[in-house]
Amino acid sequence: MRTGSVERTTKETAIAVEINLDGTGVSEITTGIGFLDHMLEQLSRHSLIDIKVEAKGDLHIDFHHTTEDSGIALGEAFSKALGDRKGIRRFGSALSPMDETLSRVSLDCSNRPHLVWRVVFPTPKVGEMDTELFKEWFAAFAQSAGLTLHVENFYGENSHHIVESCFKGLARALREAIEIDPRRSADIPSTKGVLGGSL
Repeated sequence: MRTGSVERTTKETAIAVEINLDGTGVSEITTGIGFLDHMLEQLSRHSLIDIKVEAKGDLHIDFHHTTEDSGIALGEAFSKALGDRKGIRRFGSALSPMDETLSRVSLDCSNRPHLVWRVVFPTPKVGEMDTELFKEWFAAFAQSAGLTLHVENFYGENSHHIVESCFKGLARALREAIEIDPRRSADIPSTKGVLGGSL
């Protein structure tokens, strides 16, 4: 089983993460931010990655540190679980419709972090959460997970639907990318023989 765990403690947050890439989509998420919990549960369910997150942060200030640091910690655990990334399909892409909204997420488990974020929200908040924080979560996750990650929303009117379609798209793309390819299960999926570093 491909598993990873991380404990990250700063003056702003204390976060413990455990993941199992070969799970069934079971999650235990407690960040203190209800909507973020909901999105991480969606990520787990639709990727079939078991995810456990326990986060305590300075929510009396705002949600920024807890959101960003949860992305960092989850990405670090994901990268640990992937190890040398041998045998994975590496690439994944998903179109994710939700009611009036359609988003696309494409990614490469390249170990060369990069985020392209083409998502605009019609409202500044979803519940109590600032919509600008979702880019911060995706950027933190991509950086620490070692993903080249492109997230685009083609259209949508409801901010809740837009962000949920992005998380579900990420889940489906990850599920595809981390699957072991039976035709090259013993190989690093790169002509260089290693993932990461310069092009």
